Parts: sequence; structure tokens; C-alpha cells
Amino acid sequence: MEQRVIRLNRNLYLNEINQAIAKGPFHDTWDSLSRYETPTWFSKAKFGIFIHWGVFSVPAYQNEWYPRNMYIEGTLEYEHHLKTYGLHENFGYKDFIPMFTAKKFYPKEWIELFKQSGAKYIVPVAEHHEGFQMYQSSLSHYNAYKMGPCRDILKELKLASEDSGLYFCTSSHRAEHWWFLGYGKQFESDIKEPLTTGDFYWPSVKEQPEEDDLYAVPYPSDDFLVDWLLRCCEIVDRYNPKLFYFDWWIQHEAFKPYLRKFAAYYYNKSNKLGEQAAICYKHDAMMFGTGIVDMERGKFADCKPFIWQTDTATAKNSWCYTNSLDYKSSEELICYLIDVVSKNGNLLLNIGPKADGSISESERTLLTEIGSWLAVNGEAIYNSKVWRYYGEGPAKEVEGKFSEGNTGAYTCRDIRFTVNNGAIYAIVMKCPPDGNTLITMLADNKDQNIPMFHGIIKQVTLLGYKGPITWSKDTNGLLIQTTPLKNTFPIVFKITCD
Repeated sequence: MEQRVIRLNRNLYLNEINQAIAKGPFHDTWDSLSRYETPTWFSKAKFGIFIHWGVFSVPAYQNEWYPRNMYIEGTLEYEHHLKTYGLHENFGYKDFIPMFTAKKFYPKEWIELFKQSGAKYIVPVAEHHEGFQMYQSSLSHYNAYKMGPCRDILKELKLASEDSGLYFCTSSHRAEHWWFLGYGKQFESDIKEPLTTGDFYWPSVKEQPEEDDLYAVPYPSDDFLVDWLLRCCEIVDRYNPKLFYFDWWIQHEAFKPYLRKFAAYYYNKSNKLGEQAAICYKHDAMMFGTGIVDMERGKFADCKPFIWQTDTATAKNSWCYTNSLDYKSSEELICYLIDVVSKNGNLLLNIGPKADGSISESERTLLTEIGSWLAVNGEAIYNSKVWRYYGEGPAKEVEGKFSEGNTGAYTCRDIRFTVNNGAIYAIVMKCPPDGNTLITMLADNKDQNIPMFHGIIKQVTLLGYKGPITWSKDTNGLLIQTTPLKNTFPIVFKITCD
């Protein structure tokens, strides 16, 4: 009986969506969606917090792909599951749900920490690949409001963030669910037919396709694609996120008409409310200019004329909390933020709370140290624009997704630029211990037809520094001298020009 109610609601809801698209002003064509404009708030915010938290946080082993890999014979997760929880047919992934109680989940404390970090928006994952919805849903019983914590996680985070002035956004990774749990059908486990729409494990059809296979078969069924569309629209209708982030695989050919429908519905909804919404996507899933380009764990080597985003995590080896995380340093994360902003991008930094809802001390320390740096130097980041050049120095940036960690160590000669408040900000990525900084981009190159810089410098200050400072400018560059500095983080010079 429950399945019949779900199907009836699905048909009615789909009709409502189509009717809303027909009224415009955005229609489900790339031509129409090209009238999209990046929200002003996003271009100014620069820094957001991504949150991977869910049932996969309960085993806390390896990474957030535990629910998939635990069903692949021979993997570490498979062996760990047998040893720790027993046979898959007796204890499957669904049996972690009652253990996901979130007893220490205090949304106001989370948001306070995020504010201290200097973040301006949050992007909690509404549904990951494994299919457990972190919000109240009428499309499946397997959601956090009805099972596990029995709380509307998304709603609580929305209310807390908006009360604190942070922009509430969210993400869906539902597309990958088509194949995510498919290996569980290859041996005796709790994943078995019949599986119908609304079931937790439905459809679990096949092994993982190649990431760049835009035509992987079997194609997602119409039933699955409609379900995907409805779930996305339900999130929009219930929570009105200011940005909707999609993980990969929506670039598959089968998703295109449904993705266009969602974009039109979402943009129309926001337009009706007098707001600007945005969709963040990867792998050219959308026509360029209809949303925000995202690059996972990577960035561009040079400045771009369009606003973009990179998403990465505090840990190098997982997006969710596990018992074996390899955390990055706060210095590394601050430099990452600076480099991305200098190239017209935003940084979406992920954290992974524990299953009980607490945030590890390691991540708390990282976030507060980032926030401390931004409290002093934030004027070079927030609301900033790119300069004529993004930077200078010997460090060679490697461009592309999953390219982080391949850039050489920054030196005192590596400098990144932004513009704000009528000034050029020169951010020195490695603090010079002797107090001497030479900025070659600001040299007097009078013999060049197009000098790198030909403005008049009126004043040079070092943010957060109260000691003596001198500067001089010649054909070698702008030489700035301070007392010897002991600082493990980047330093920021504010160069006021006339």
C-alpha cells in the first residue's frame, strides 16, 4: 500500500514540476538556461563548508565508499565487515541505520564553529551515493526524519545557519546510486530482488562505469531518472537552498533532459522568490554558462574569467570521518584558499563529523586556525576581485581534478594577488623570516610597451603588523622591509594606489 501512495505522489509531483517549468521564465533548454547569472553573494563569499555525514560515518572505516566496497569481495572493507559485523546476509549496510543516532548533533554549535572558521556558506550532503536521505522525504521511508536520528538534519542546519547569517546550500549525490550497491547482488547478501521504487537498495543494477563514459549501459531507467528529479525538486521545495551542488555522473547522456528540467524548476522557483540560485556541477554536465563549474580536489593553473569552485577535504584520504584520517595542515589549507581566490574561485572545504554528531578536535583546530587567519587578513579574500595577474613565484601549479598535493612547496617568492578596497593585496605564501619581500610584478619597467604595473603606490601596510615598515620601488620590483617575522602562515601586504 505504501508503494502505491508513493507512486501516486510521484505522478502528481511530476505534473506540478512540468507546469512550473512551462510558466518560465526559465525553460528546460540550454538556450533558456543560459540566461542564468552567478549570484552576487557567491562571488563575494569565497569560502564555504562542505559536510559529508551519514550512515557511512558509523563504520568509520576507509572512507565514505564503505557501503559500496563492503559488498565487493576481496576489498579491505569486505574483509573488515566480515570480521567486525559478520555475514552480509545477516548484517548489511541497512543495519547501520539504527546505529546512526546523532546523539551529539548540536546544529547551533556546528554553525558557530563554521562562523569561527570564516566560512560564509554551508553545503551539507542531503543524500550520498548510498541513498539515505538526511532530510524529511515523502519519496522514501529511508530518511533521517523517519529512521536513525529521527530528525530532519537538513532543516535543523538550515535554520541554524540562516539565524547566524550563513548561506544555506546543499548537495545531492543520488545519481551514482543507480550502480552504487550493485555488487551486493553477486553473492549472498541482504541486497536482493525484488527491489521497487522507494526501497533503500533499489535499483543496484551493475558495476561502476568508467567516470568519463557518457554513454554507459545499461542506461538509468526512466523510473530512476524521474525519481532522481523528484528527490532533487523535493529538496528545493522543502529547504530553498541558495546553491545546489551535484556530484559527478549527472554528465551521463541519460540525465541531460532531467537535469535541464531540474535547473529550470530550481531557477524559476528562486526567481519567483526574488532570489538568485546556482547549480554547481562537474565534468561539463551542464552547458557552460548555465551554472558554476566545480573541480574536485584540484584547481586551475591560471586565473579564469569566470567564477568557479573547487571542493576538497580537510583529510587527504576520505570525505567522511574514519579512524585513519590523514589531515592536512591549516597552513596548507590557507594557501589553497588564497591560490583559488586569486584565480577567481571559491573554496568549498569539507569536514566529516563523527557518527554521533560530534566534530573531531583535529578538524576543530583546523577550522579555528583558518578563521584566525581570516579575521586578520579577510579583506584580501572576501568581496575581492582578481588582479591583472594572479601571482608570481617559482611554485608550479598542476591543473586539473585530483591534482592537489602535486604543487611544489611555496617559498617567500610565491605571491598571490587580489584587489579590494581600492588596493592591491599581495599575499606572500611563505613568510620571509628576514622581513624582506620583493614583488617583481610591481617593478618600474619603463622600457616595456605594456608594463606589468604603471600605477602610483601611495602606501604599503602589512595586515596585523604594527612594527616599522619601509618600501622602495625600482626596475627590480617593489621591495618591502619589516622587522624579522616569525609566522608560519602567509602574510598580506595592502598596497594602496592612486
